[in-house]
Amino acid sequence: MRLGLISLGCDKNTVDSERMLAELVGHGAEPADVDEAEVILVNTCGFIDAAKEESIETILEAERLKREGACRGVVAVGCMVERYREEMAEALPEVDLLLGLRDLDRLVPELRERGLLRGPAPDGAHPGERIPVGARHVRYLKVSEGCSHGCAFCAIPLWRGKHRSFDLERLVAEAQRLEAQGAVEVNLVAQDLAHWGRERRDGTDMATLVEALLRETSIPWFRLLYIYSAGLREPLVELMASETRLLPYIDMPIQHASDTVLHRMRRPERAATLRSKVAWLREAVPELTLRTTVLVGFPGETDAEFRELVDFLDEVPFDRLGAFAFSPQEGTRAAAMEESFVPADLARDRLEEVLEVQRAVSRERLAAEIGRERVAVVDASATPDDPTLALLYEDPPAPAHLGRIESQADDVDGVTVLVGGNGLLPGSLVRVEIERAADFDLAGRVREVVRRASGRGGAAPSPVLPTGRELPVLGLDSAWGR
Repeated sequence: MRLGLISLGCDKNTVDSERMLAELVGHGAEPADVDEAEVILVNTCGFIDAAKEESIETILEAERLKREGACRGVVAVGCMVERYREEMAEALPEVDLLLGLRDLDRLVPELRERGLLRGPAPDGAHPGERIPVGARHVRYLKVSEGCSHGCAFCAIPLWRGKHRSFDLERLVAEAQRLEAQGAVEVNLVAQDLAHWGRERRDGTDMATLVEALLRETSIPWFRLLYIYSAGLREPLVELMASETRLLPYIDMPIQHASDTVLHRMRRPERAATLRSKVAWLREAVPELTLRTTVLVGFPGETDAEFRELVDFLDEVPFDRLGAFAFSPQEGTRAAAMEESFVPADLARDRLEEVLEVQRAVSRERLAAEIGRERVAVVDASATPDDPTLALLYEDPPAPAHLGRIESQADDVDGVTVLVGGNGLLPGSLVRVEIERAADFDLAGRVREVVRRASGRGGAAPSPVLPTGRELPVLGLDSAWGR
């Protein structure tokens, strides 16, 4: 069976997809480009309405390939299926198999029963491991499953259950396998990294895990993504300040900075604690890059409360920021606040204002990088018509590569154009002198190759593109709410 896998949504979904791919290969599947696949597997996302719409569009395109191409079966799994299985079965009858998060152990037997998966496992396949669905040099290590926070806007605990930490030994072994596959950067992910290990109640915490990963692997870069400020403790921060392989980077979602909104959101932090936590982190780790996420248009958000958020972001600027407008998720507390929903056009205006505030912050901070030397990872060769090159250069240089310095996380923080350095492969580490800056991207000249890649990097094929067909009605509002 030739298998095409499309992974949508967050990095934690990517990890799930890589495990499914390894299991299927271990039972006889052969990875293939989507347009040549006999079975197309879509790992869906259901976090916000825009993600749900993307999942449906992708499934519709897979259905088209089933009608017109080599595809004989379409399978949809994951978060959105967990929530909308019955509606999807009715609206998308051409999907051969729908499996939610709690049913993934049925994937192989269901495919065999339908005659889509045949034959013994080929030599060298090891079910239960991971096969990369993207670049081999940038990988994600999911350290726990589920979430025990009760944020009013989030349905993740309804899909993935309460928080459960994975065993330290298992995580170290998994990191070692990622390193053997060519990983240069490993991003630690969870719904909240700070909760890892707390079930043991013996002092085991995130610092314990990071120390083990540093000790038992030689991976050059580890990065922390998704960690609540309330859970940041001195041992972990001190480790970040002293260990060069633990990048000085924290993704710390605050969601808002108005105490009244934070209370309605059922968030544990308040503006004063966030302000003091940021000051402590920046003092403890001088080179720290802080990324955050904010949510605007939460039910009942007044103009005054929104101004509190904007003023906070001006007073306590973050290096990187992602912003979203509220969209109600069925089953959450916020979805029941319909009488106080913020109008969609107002939520959109507030979102655009926050993004413009961050654009100015980013422009100023990246401009300060000019003249500095940084270490960067090479992600890919740059083509002459790449829009990032055109943004930074009137006459695009050659050769050029796209990469990221330590303060730029994969896929969310912009890129650095790397000028010079013939023959650099994805996963190489280079020292670059920054020469130019735009709102979110940098450019610099390669001065030295710090670590040359082994040639095991490279990206997986791109997923199928949505067709723009009319979406089935599954109770979805727009990405902006109502």
